[in-house]
Amino acid sequence: MRGLAALLPTLITLLVLLYIWNALWEYLGRHLIFIIKSIWFALSSDETPAGHIGRVWAEDKFTTRLVGVLLAIVAVYIVGLLVGNLIGRTAWKIGEVIAMKIPVIRAIYPAVKQVTDFVLQERKPQFQFSRVVAVQPHEKGIWSIGLVTGEGLRPLAEATGEEMVTVFVPSSPTAFSGYVLVVPRESVIELPMSVEEAMRLLISGGVIAPGSETSSIPRSLREITFIGRPEGESTTGASEPRPESGAA
Repeated sequence: MRGLAALLPTLITLLVLLYIWNALWEYLGRHLIFIIKSIWFALSSDETPAGHIGRVWAEDKFTTRLVGVLLAIVAVYIVGLLVGNLIGRTAWKIGEVIAMKIPVIRAIYPAVKQVTDFVLQERKPQFQFSRVVAVQPHEKGIWSIGLVTGEGLRPLAEATGEEMVTVFVPSSPTAFSGYVLVVPRESVIELPMSVEEAMRLLISGGVIAPGSETSSIPRSLREITFIGRPEGESTTGASEPRPESGAA
């Protein structure tokens, strides 16, 4: 079992890289190779048969796939640069407006874009200092790990008379999906762990605990502070037991 535990991360990483390799080849690389073969055939003389070009750029050859994947990576990078500048952003937004007029795309694209923007783009200031908290979304005594993503809804705070916070509770093991809670600030517990540590904990199903990687994790619940709770106040609601006066 120890050998499997040691090899499993490497095997999973290789499988992910192999999936990315195949995806780049299937969806982009092979089409770029076809364009190269077409250009070569169009520019070549009659003495160069099409069969020779096909054998040189045969899709079952490793060198052909390597060139195709490298060209796919370069193409993705160039498209990213073009979209990143002013002209590219303008053209991309025009394309998004046109695509949003199609009913099926309009129902799927906004949700996918929000997830990819949250995961891949640079974090906005409110997410740079996102805090990991514990909340009780269902029953008392059953806690879930969540991320404070912002202030609560003002109308809800005014109606309840309590200060609210918005908490995103990721699912496990797909931590990029989940649900949003709007809860009172006093009902959440702030945990001294980073967002990366919380994500590793969720994705691994609790196997990778942050306690083994950092010594800043509290040893008991008394070391965990409530958000907004004054310092020195017990988080468990019970006071520390005092020794009896007659004890030796």
